[in-house]
Parts: sequence; C-alpha cells; structure tokens
Amino acid sequence: MSETLHQVPYLSGHFTPVSDELTARDLTVRGTIPPELSGRYFRNGHNPKPGDAPTHWFRGAGMLHGIRIDGGRAEWYRNRWVRTPALDGAPMLRDDGSVDLTASIAGTHVIEHAGRVLALQEANLPFEMTPDLDTIGAYDFRGRLTTAMTAHPKEDPATGELHFFGYSAIPPYLTYYVADAKGELTHSQIVPGAGPTLMHDFGLTLRYTVWLDLPVVFDPAERSGIPYRWSDTHRPRIGVLPRGGGVEPMWFEVDAGAMIHVTNAYEDAQGRVVVEGPRYDRSSWESSWKWWTGAPGHPAVPAIGSMRHRWILDPASGTVREEPLDSLVTEFATINEALTGAAHRYTYTVAFPGAGLERYALVKYDERTGERQIADAGPGRMYGEPYFVPAAGGVAEDDGYLLTLVGDLARDSSELLVLDAKDITAAPMAAVELPRRVPAGIHGSWIPDAAA
Repeated sequence: MSETLHQVPYLSGHFTPVSDELTARDLTVRGTIPPELSGRYFRNGHNPKPGDAPTHWFRGAGMLHGIRIDGGRAEWYRNRWVRTPALDGAPMLRDDGSVDLTASIAGTHVIEHAGRVLALQEANLPFEMTPDLDTIGAYDFRGRLTTAMTAHPKEDPATGELHFFGYSAIPPYLTYYVADAKGELTHSQIVPGAGPTLMHDFGLTLRYTVWLDLPVVFDPAERSGIPYRWSDTHRPRIGVLPRGGGVEPMWFEVDAGAMIHVTNAYEDAQGRVVVEGPRYDRSSWESSWKWWTGAPGHPAVPAIGSMRHRWILDPASGTVREEPLDSLVTEFATINEALTGAAHRYTYTVAFPGAGLERYALVKYDERTGERQIADAGPGRMYGEPYFVPAAGGVAEDDGYLLTLVGDLARDSSELLVLDAKDITAAPMAAVELPRRVPAGIHGSWIPDAAA
C-alpha cells in the first residue's frame, strides 16, 4: 500500500486494511472457551481494496471477519469482502440521478434475523450473506423494502420483531418499518416532522420508538463523500412515536448535541422515556469528523469528546431533562440485549485515550451504584466493540460473557477475547489467536447455532 494511504488515519495503525481473504482452521486458544458458546462471532468493518483511498472512513468497502466456536474449540476464521456493486466501483447515483440501493458499502454492521445474516450500511439495502460469509446478494424483504435500511435495527426480545428505518436527504426523510419474527415486513410508515438529518441510530422502548433529529444535517457542500455537516440553525429535537404508529411523534427540543449510537432507551416508573448514549457537542463532533475524513489537524483517535449522556423525556408534561453521566470519552456502547427497550443496569463500552486515560480500555458501568470497571488494553493495543452473550442458566443481568476483538500493533496480530462480564478486569477466560490482524471497527454480532 502506498505511503499516501498510510498517512490517512482510518487507513493506518490499528485501521490499516488487509489486502486479501483467507481461511484458517483449528485456531490456537489460550485458556478455556465456555463449552456453551456454540456459534459464530461476526464483525463488520471498513476495508478498502488495495489501492483504494476513500474520502471518508465510513466509505470503505465492507469486510466481514468471522470466528466459528463449538465445543470449546475455535474451528475456523474467515474474512470476506461483501461483494456488492460498490466493491467494484459502482456509484450510488445512476446517470439519471436516481439512487442505486444495491450499490452498498455494506461495511457497518452484521446481524442475524429470521435465519438470515445481513450486512448493513445505512444508505442502501442490506446484503444477505451465508453462514460462511459468502455473499448472496441485496435483500429487500421480498420487494417490500423500497428505501435504504439503517445499520442499527432493534430486535424486540419479547416478540422477535425487527424494528428499523430508512432515512434520506430528500422527502420522505424518515420511514419506519417492522418485520415479524419470521422476517416478513408487516409495517411501514413515513414518520412526519423529521428533517434531513444524519440519523444513524434510534431507540426502541416497550411502547415507543425514539427518533434523533439532531443538528448534523444534509449539506451538499460537504465534499468528504458523506454530505452532512453540523448546523447551528437546525433545531435539535428528539421524537417519541407510539410503536403502533399512525400518529405524529411528540417532539422534544434538546440542547445542541449529536449522537451516533443509542446505548438503550426505556420507560421509567413515571412513564418518562429515558434515552442514553455518547453525546458530541459541536467541537467534539467536528474534531472527530476530521479524523473520519483524514482532514489536516485531525486528532490521534477517532472519537473526541463523546461522553455518556442521558435524556429524560416526559410525554405527560412535554418537558425534557438532560444529564451528563461520565467524563470518559466513550463509543460503541452495548448492553445485555435481552433488556433492549427496558431499564438496564450495566453498560459495556470502549473508552478512548484522553480524559484521564492513557490508552484504549473497556469500561463496565453500573447504573445502580455508579461504579465502573476499567480494563486497560495495554500498550499498542485497542479493544473493539464488546458484545454480551448471556450464560446458560444465568439469573443476574451480567451473568454472561463479553466478546471483543483486540488488536496489537507491536505483534501485528489480533485475538478474540472471552471475558467474564461480571468482572472485565479479570484475566480473559479465553483468547482465540487469529491468523492475522483485524482492522479496528465497527460493529459485530454473536450468532448462536440455535439462530442459524
């Protein structure tokens, strides 16, 4: 790869792309993998082909990395590009100006629903993959999905329904969808009142969907390839819409701030809607954007100033209260997904150097006591997004395991760690040695064999 590419932050260091696909079997395991872990850990991320230099971190071609675990063994590792038209250079816009929804990067997330593995990127249709990471093709829910699909759908843990949306820079700005547990699209609705904002994620509670109409808005003057920019004139709001749909959301004006990822949303005992996630002010957003675009003066790490934050929205009074939760710079927060839409106690997240931390770390927050555990990654090492897997027969919310990829620059290698979710500072229960370094970012999923 050329020296020019290495100077771009999202193409260098922990984020340096790999140049090929490989398969390795019978991986070395240090420690003991819990025997109940039987399935596949898949992680999606941006990995441009050799010679490609995208103008934004988010525009790099999608590559899936997978580790198959069964019976205490790590049976295989595979990495595969998601073979979309965009991988071979197809533009998103056709000659007539229309959007080609199949020309996806497909590099943000990977999930399983109703037996399908879907690689996701919010500007296009999802791409269906096989359990061995071969590309099947664009998936449109049997022709019923006619917009892009978010990279962050939410599965209702009680019903198995998949809630998701598509957003656009032109009307209709926001469309809300529901697919049932069998994968059939059962509901679609244009959400009135939404604007042309960068809506990467949303919230789902037991009774509501939560929409983020925040001040990063469509701006065709932005030349990074992601045409959105902070706006001081856009009125920041959070919308609360009953899950049955059919009405306009109740919009709450909030302080100017942006959020990429919703940690969780839920209703408290007073019927108020609580939304939590890492919040950016204008300065931290624009500094982070410099890293994401490789602009001059970019910071050393991809997240600057994103701190845990809580919004408390009261549908009865129409009032909102905001409160900061911590001073660490964090992103890629996750919870026990059995509590999606309900009050949770524990949050697991990546912490970035700065604000008192010298190195990357994992953090576990206890919402009840205010305590936090911090697991230092070590020199030259970087944790990826943690994923919680419940233990068989577990009773407590944190009875389970955290799966995370950790990259090591000095060794030019990566491992899949299995951590005890009760104490993330303890030595890993197991470390699966991978045959290559996995580029850092973005999102992944554990797909148990029962779901395949």
